[in-house]
Amino acid sequence: MPTIREVAKAAGVSPGAVSRILNHDITLNVSEPTRQKVLAVAQEMNYIKKSTGKQVKSTLTFGILQWYSIRQELEDPYYLSIRLGAEKYCSEHSINVVRAFRGDADYSALKGVNGLICIGKFAEDEIETFSRISPNFILVDMHTTRILHNCMTLDFLHATTDALDYLISLGHQKVGYLGGKEYISENTVYFEQRKSVFEAYCKEKGLLYEPYVLEASYSIESGYQMMSDLLQQNDLPTAIFTASDAIALGAIRALNEKGLHVPDDISIIGFDNINASAYTNPPLTTVNAPTELMGEYAANFIMTSLSLYRQYHIPMQMMLPCSLIKRGSCKDICNTKL
Repeated sequence: MPTIREVAKAAGVSPGAVSRILNHDITLNVSEPTRQKVLAVAQEMNYIKKSTGKQVKSTLTFGILQWYSIRQELEDPYYLSIRLGAEKYCSEHSINVVRAFRGDADYSALKGVNGLICIGKFAEDEIETFSRISPNFILVDMHTTRILHNCMTLDFLHATTDALDYLISLGHQKVGYLGGKEYISENTVYFEQRKSVFEAYCKEKGLLYEPYVLEASYSIESGYQMMSDLLQQNDLPTAIFTASDAIALGAIRALNEKGLHVPDDISIIGFDNINASAYTNPPLTTVNAPTELMGEYAANFIMTSLSLYRQYHIPMQMMLPCSLIKRGSCKDICNTKL
């Protein structure tokens, strides 16, 4: 069994930092990439944290099923943050955790769990498998048109509307959208509400947007490539709403390489509010997505719904609010000649 020192050596940090990260010490001043790296290394090495003080024997075991691989989690911390929130709650309440990742040969490790937290987007046949593993399960970050399963999502409707209202207030009438596609199955694309709200809003307000809508994946590389493609056009929008901070970071890189500056030449709004967004140049205006809290809420729901759900079998849909964080990447162009 690996030790904290071995995990620290592999991650390139001190044993003390590893200990505090694994214990979810919020007072530790450490960058998000470093925290993610330590957690990933600990998981890859199958490190098991030793208990200290009084031993509290847990009678509950929750399964956490992540549709992202460890590598994808490191590249896009959105789903990693949800998982860490769920694991933090379980740790604080002495709940055993069994982890699984989509694509595992089978889910035999999840057999007998008291509840299941499924993070990501899943097809109906997969959801049916989850219900057989444990009827007490919740889909996190997946919306269903009918309330057939417990699910938890973010309020993308008002989050997108708030971002666009802000751009309108700054005088922008030509607005672009850079987003990503997520696949429920090989040939089925998950419905992206932010894009749908964006298009409906622009149509209602009479904004020019259609030439500036691109979708690829939720990554820095994708944002860079989509922005590079937009730059091939002779006409650019004055502002861009991106569906993730990672996409925004890639877009800013592409603009800088072409000698264009944010926000003087183009304004950009991100989505997620990852730690790096506050340290871009200029700091990125973004939508704060409470992903870690969403993971905690999901674990809390699974624990508290054990008895009620067994009795009534009535699923619920829950939605968490988002908030716009205004920083320096958006410019008021009301009095600027375009």
